[in-house]
Amino acid sequence: MNQQDLLSFDKNHIWHPYSSMQNSLPVYPVVSAEGVYLQLEDGRKLIDGMASWWSVIHGYNHPKLNAAIKNQLDKMAHVMFGGLTHRPAVELADLLVKITPESLEQVFFCDSGSVAVEVAIKMAIQYWYAAGQPQKQKLLTIRYGYHGDTFGAMAVCDPINGMHNIFSHVLPTHYFADAPTCRNDEEWNEQEIANFQQLLEQHHNDIAAVILEPLLQGAGGMRVYCPEYLRQVSLLCNEYQVLLILDEIATGFGRTGTLFACEQANVIPDILCLGKALTGGYMSLAATLTTAEISNTISSQPPGVFMHGPTFMANPLACSVAVASIKLLLESPWQQRISQLENQLLVDLSVGIALSQVADVRVLGAVGIVELKNNIDIEQVQQKFVKLGVWIRPFRNLIYIMPPYIITPAELTKVTDAIIEVIKTL
Repeated sequence: MNQQDLLSFDKNHIWHPYSSMQNSLPVYPVVSAEGVYLQLEDGRKLIDGMASWWSVIHGYNHPKLNAAIKNQLDKMAHVMFGGLTHRPAVELADLLVKITPESLEQVFFCDSGSVAVEVAIKMAIQYWYAAGQPQKQKLLTIRYGYHGDTFGAMAVCDPINGMHNIFSHVLPTHYFADAPTCRNDEEWNEQEIANFQQLLEQHHNDIAAVILEPLLQGAGGMRVYCPEYLRQVSLLCNEYQVLLILDEIATGFGRTGTLFACEQANVIPDILCLGKALTGGYMSLAATLTTAEISNTISSQPPGVFMHGPTFMANPLACSVAVASIKLLLESPWQQRISQLENQLLVDLSVGIALSQVADVRVLGAVGIVELKNNIDIEQVQQKFVKLGVWIRPFRNLIYIMPPYIITPAELTKVTDAIIEVIKTL
């Protein structure tokens, strides 16, 4: 196929994420990627401000990650995890237990972030079933959350402000508290937690777990909230005997300035969901971690096993590159890099506050967000960014970036300058 044939076939036959088959947005064929750059078929190079949906933290085509996959490929690409194990999975689990908050000792590998959330929900419900409280089947979360596109995950996404309201009649119904508005602990007001506390007090007998994205809500609105809110949630979960699930699929592996966002609140969850940057963006892999108390309770009562098991669970190629990615991160000056990115984003994007189109600018770690007063024409804005040599994927009224950690100040300036320039044209 030439490029025109490729694009024509793609338009007529391939469904892209959140896209229409009748009025599809333009797509841009990528032939290769190196560092922070995407190479298009027509010869243009784009700086990727999205790190391929927040996952490619080390940049593209990294020699150490390439070598990890190539070395594993010569041994085996895949083997079932039922009744078998392998060194890459054991090494990865060992690493995850060491770097995640203390008491998270058991690791369940799965395919994607959405499935990690499904596993966490099932884990919480089965725990209470085994503990003799089978009525505890509901979840409590906050507005503007996003946890994935599978059915269990959709059910804990915001049913009003989220993307799944047309499925509400077939999804399980859960409890949704008002989202926090505090940006930092200096803004803390006890009223922030009042609605959450009220729902927990009224319904804790049938709530299995609370599920939250710590400090940064992702695709539900890119909202930042203060660590004190998370601390208060944790205290209330302990008081009312409800499990705490933290979804760190987007925030994990340094993105917010600490290895995991929950560290900034000194909170340890009962269940932790990881994904996205786990493999440095190379392969789909996720993990759900929990405590020995939860795993032992599930295992000690009928049916005696945890009822989940994906076909490609703990794929050796994915586990191998995940081990390499985590080691690469830990051996790098990642804290310094995130701090530098945060400081530059604060300076560069603050220019947008003076623009009449801008409602808010917020930065957390290596995340920069510009919220506009009105929704934007995604196709039009996307084309403008491509012409300026950057890849940014806005949604609704949000233009945000989560670049690879290796992006240079000059490259980041090109991305932030493009954001301000495009906003001025709207």
